[in-house]
Amino acid sequence: MDTVGWHAQRRARKASQSSCFRFPWKRFTQKSGATQEARHFSDAQRGPDGRYLPVEEIDPLPDGSGLAQAGSFGVPRSASPTPDTLPPVPPKYFTDNSAQNASASHPIERLASGSSGLSLAQMPAVERSRAQRLARMEPHLQFMVGPLLRYDTVDETGLWRGAALIVTADSGSSYEPFPVLTYQWDPEETARPSPSTQASHSRYDLGPHPADPHATAMAGPSAQLPDVNQTYFGDYKGKGNTRDDQAQHVIGQEIYVYAGNGGTFTFWRFPIQIQLGVNEICIKYNINGGMQLSFFVPARHQNMRWAAHSCNGFSVGVNPDDFRGPGFKNGYDPMWVDLLRKHVEQPFHVLVGGGDQLYCDSLTREPEIQEWILAKPSTKKIFPLTAEIVSCVDRFFFNHYCSSFRMGAFARANSSIPMLNMCDDHDPEDLQQSPVIGVRGYFFYLLFQCFINPLHDNLDDRTGKHMFKSLILGAQGPYVGLPSHSFLSYLGPDVHILMLDCRAERKRNQVCSEFEYQKAFERIRYLPSDVKHLVVQLGIPIAYPRMVFLEAALDSKLNPLTALGRSGTAGFSSFVNKFNADAELLDDLNDHWTAKCHKKERNWFIQQMQGIARMKSLRISFLSGDVHCAAVGVLKTLVRSNGGKNNRTIDAPPETDYRYMLNVVTSTPPNGVIAMVSTLATKTHRTLHHAETDEAMLPIFTKEPNGNNRLQNKCIMGRRNWCAVSCDPETQELEFDIRVEMEKGIGVSFGYPVRSPPPKWFPGT
Repeated sequence: MDTVGWHAQRRARKASQSSCFRFPWKRFTQKSGATQEARHFSDAQRGPDGRYLPVEEIDPLPDGSGLAQAGSFGVPRSASPTPDTLPPVPPKYFTDNSAQNASASHPIERLASGSSGLSLAQMPAVERSRAQRLARMEPHLQFMVGPLLRYDTVDETGLWRGAALIVTADSGSSYEPFPVLTYQWDPEETARPSPSTQASHSRYDLGPHPADPHATAMAGPSAQLPDVNQTYFGDYKGKGNTRDDQAQHVIGQEIYVYAGNGGTFTFWRFPIQIQLGVNEICIKYNINGGMQLSFFVPARHQNMRWAAHSCNGFSVGVNPDDFRGPGFKNGYDPMWVDLLRKHVEQPFHVLVGGGDQLYCDSLTREPEIQEWILAKPSTKKIFPLTAEIVSCVDRFFFNHYCSSFRMGAFARANSSIPMLNMCDDHDPEDLQQSPVIGVRGYFFYLLFQCFINPLHDNLDDRTGKHMFKSLILGAQGPYVGLPSHSFLSYLGPDVHILMLDCRAERKRNQVCSEFEYQKAFERIRYLPSDVKHLVVQLGIPIAYPRMVFLEAALDSKLNPLTALGRSGTAGFSSFVNKFNADAELLDDLNDHWTAKCHKKERNWFIQQMQGIARMKSLRISFLSGDVHCAAVGVLKTLVRSNGGKNNRTIDAPPETDYRYMLNVVTSTPPNGVIAMVSTLATKTHRTLHHAETDEAMLPIFTKEPNGNNRLQNKCIMGRRNWCAVSCDPETQELEFDIRVEMEKGIGVSFGYPVRSPPPKWFPGT
């Protein structure tokens, strides 16, 4: 009876004897469906050690020793064909001569062809071996995820600052010596690939990556095979490892150790600093002499090109395969491959994640928290945080992050374009108050997406006190146990971006504390006087159609749909969320800046930004996500008419209007309320008329992505999208090019550009 683990083993034996079968995962739509779903997972069996078997758990990445191994870790491999399948057919929008030539050749020869269009089978043995040889790390490291790249800022001396992150399995790695990241570049590099050269090489193939070392190289900046690089870029990247290259070696910083059932895993952070020069340059990097990857940094006086995205996932109940077109391994890849193609044409310097970089809905399937899932909303807030639940939540976040951030085209993007991320988990207050979720979710967001361990790094954002100079620490969050983490980063001599943390301090009646606002405003006031554009990234749009009547209806206790959902009536169980039994859509609506509980704070914030814009002669634009569509809202000076027979008004010129602020919205995938939002997009709102401010939605979607005229819904586009951003060097306009998917799952986008003009007023006028 005193044997360690005896009770746990006894429970495991009883569970094994009483369970004759296990239900497959499905959506329960009969009475008490949500409860039965939770009970199904709570009936999960324990292992021989008395612990539950996790729903999601992954293994280390393959070491490149065999093709079969690459597919055994749940990591989608590239679209390169196997002996039993034909190569993927390119979309009809491409006229790829190499693909057409391949289709005319013998099937076996087609299978041997790489991205360069040359058949490996026709090469001499030495060249075949050299072309496919994989770099080996010495000493060996067993990756769980990475490398990931993060951008911080550029300081006043022109020093580019960022970092790389890897997570390694201790049992399969050697740390004698500690891991070393080597990055190198040619400071005199001037040659640039011609966009026209790459247009004929558009492919589904992804470049090699530690998650898929045998992938066929993609034509472009991330291509790794020497022959392929030389084929597409000539000397642009083919002269790596020359004596002219400058090289730096950085020893990894051990910032966190995760201990799970499979052993311990170490987070290694590598600070990267590069002095910007007169030319845009390619930075080539590797870890312990392994696979070489690359990213780009701009010239000293060049404004950066960057890409923005949000909602990189699918909610529970959505089948990702519905978004997977021909030739793709999963539904995530099409839009990421499209972004990488644009990165091939003109490399992006930063990848801005506006929230929901991964979805964590599947946490509700983990067996250890089913008792909490089944508890009443009032009980959830005070539910005890047991050691078993802590272990379960940490295990889920660790495995889910590793799995998501090393998958397919997204993994290529975050290892070749430095990330700048903000969270947007939009949890209801009841869920945030629970110690089960709030604290650990925010901790792992900082760790994986910002490369920050608040327990390791100083919680001090004064100059020289923290590794990341862009950091702005706010007040202590009411539920996450940590201060908010906002960032103000350089995107060029004319452009900066404020990533405002609207989550850590959030409550039902508050988005950010006054302390956080004041610290951010103070940092903005010290921006150089020649900065023309400030992009303020907010997870939720601030200029967006209201749905007040729907918000009131869903919040009503008399709402019949909510009552049916709570009772589990067939077909309505998904109408309420599992956490507090509120209407699922109400959670999203309460989250909006335009919700009644946030309207006062919203109006005050807009007026504060107008004051900053006026005093500093600074054009402010907002960038948002979350709402599963593409849209552009605008705030501008209200022009009042004088009445009379010719009752006409003329807007103030945008370039001289300090109140003129775009709100660009980019997020995916679409949801079921797009039609309703489109209907409300043309409604006039007078919320800020007292402050001489008008607001509207811009009808930029006058045509469908295929070129057909759009007769309605010209303000809202309910298709997957992302946004490419650049500053016009001649006009100094900041262009937001919203890239909308042309056909579902096809991986090709159509652009809808909108421009924010530079400020043309004197400071303070």
